[in-house]
This record gives sequence, C-alpha cells and structure tokens, in this order.
Amino acid sequence: MTEPIADYFIAGTRFGAPALAPGLYVVSTPIGNLRDITLRALETLAGADLILCEDTRTSSRLLDHYGITTKKQAFHEHNERGRIEEIATRIASGSAIALISDAGTPLLSDPGFPLIRALAEQNLPVFPIPGASALLSALVIAGLPTDAFAFRGFLPPKAGARLNALKKHADSRETLVFYESPRRLGDTLAAMEAIFGDRQALVALELTKRFERTHRGTLADLAAEFAAAETRGEAVIIVAGAAEPALPAAEDWQAELAQAMQNQPLRAAVDAVAARFNLKRKEVYDAALALKNAG
Repeated sequence: MTEPIADYFIAGTRFGAPALAPGLYVVSTPIGNLRDITLRALETLAGADLILCEDTRTSSRLLDHYGITTKKQAFHEHNERGRIEEIATRIASGSAIALISDAGTPLLSDPGFPLIRALAEQNLPVFPIPGASALLSALVIAGLPTDAFAFRGFLPPKAGARLNALKKHADSRETLVFYESPRRLGDTLAAMEAIFGDRQALVALELTKRFERTHRGTLADLAAEFAAAETRGEAVIIVAGAAEPALPAAEDWQAELAQAMQNQPLRAAVDAVAARFNLKRKEVYDAALALKNAG
C-alpha cells in the first residue's frame, strides 16, 4: 500500500493522501457549499506537488478549510500561455500538478484549454477528478429535456453582439445552457425572449449556497421579473430548445409529388419533394411508387 505523503483534515480528523502518479489533475471543486467536494479531490489536492489556481486567494478558503498546505500558484487567462512550457517540463520530469478554478469544473468558461491541448500534443498524462458543475446542477432541476443539451457559456456583453450570438442558436432543438453575470441578467433574458420567443426557461442563482434560489417561467415572465431587480451571484440560464416544425399535410406534398412526377424522373421528383418539405426520402419514395402503380 502506498504510504501517505501529505495530510488533509475533515471536521478535525486527519487523513493521509497517497503519492500521485506524474501528470496534470483537473480537479472539480465546490461551486458554493464547501462540503460538495469528493474524497478523491481532497487526496489529489493534498498529494499534488503544486496546485494551479485561477485566484489563489479564492482557492485558499477551500484549501484552508480542509487543512491542505500544498504550494499554490496563480494560473489564469492572463498568464496561462506563458506558463505552459514550464508546467509541461515539470510534469515530464515527474511532478503531479493539480488544476482548479475558482469554483466548479475547470475549463468550463475558465482557463486551462491551451494547457490541456499542449499536454495532449506532448502525450503527457492528464487525469479528470470529477465533481461539482454549475451547468449540470442547474440542468437537472430545470424540468427541461436533458437527453440533448448545448452549453453556450457566457454571451457577449454588448447588446448587438449578444443578439447576433443568440440568433445562431434560435433553431437549436436541444436544451440550451448559458452562464450570465447578475448585472446583465435582465437584459439577456429580454434578448432571449426577442430572439427565441416565449419559451420555458429557468434561472438558477447562488446554487448550493445559503441563498440558493431558482426561478421558473417563460422568458417573457423572467425578463420582466429581472428587468429592474438587483440580484447577486452568477446565474445559470436554462432555455427550452426550439419546437419541432409542424409536419406538412400529406395531401399538400403528395399533390406536389404527383405534379413533379409528370415532368421529372421518379427519383428526381422524390428528391425534390423530400428536400422541399423536409421529409424522409423513403416515405416520399413509397408514396411515389403508390402513385405510379395507381396510374
């Protein structure tokens, strides 16, 4: 059994952390409630040679709570590209390094992607240590379909760019997930209602924290609710996907199919009608055969 090389504490009880294999450990941390951390994450943070933190002051609150004394260094959007070579060299030389963000799962609207890509290109080991995630926490309580969803992160802060970004997702069928700043929440909900229409949505604030709250309703209702209200904490917005388009009436496309078959070969007529009415080709082909045999 591997001998512990470092300690962490839970409610005053001391636990040993085993030695880690060399590599980068992408560690999920709580999004609010400090108890939402896994035992494996604590072992990793305690046993690592170095912890890369988005903000060392923010991370100190978590690490101090569990008595973790591992050396910390700042790793954020302003310095990450300049540090990649150094980190890769340390890992190649046998170091175990943990990467954390201020809250939740790193790389989801947080720094880290250039580092992960560089390590992958050098065939250096990267290990996920899963845990809390704001987008998943909000998604599972939204009451909207979860079999297919798209995470769109933060929208542009300027109104025109925000509208253009939303237009790109207007026809998406999957449930949409966004992050937003509290000071832009009302404007963003109003923009969503203008582009998406009055879909069902959920706004989740302060997830897992003392003043956690969720607001459900249509985008119009939520836009009105947050139009002038001051709120705190970053928000997660979940929006229903676009509705499936109504199927064309059978008599309409079959009448056009019959007309097309008078002027085109059967296969060409089938292809044209299937494309125009967004139908399965087999359905149109079967109808075409029935019309041909009836004639």
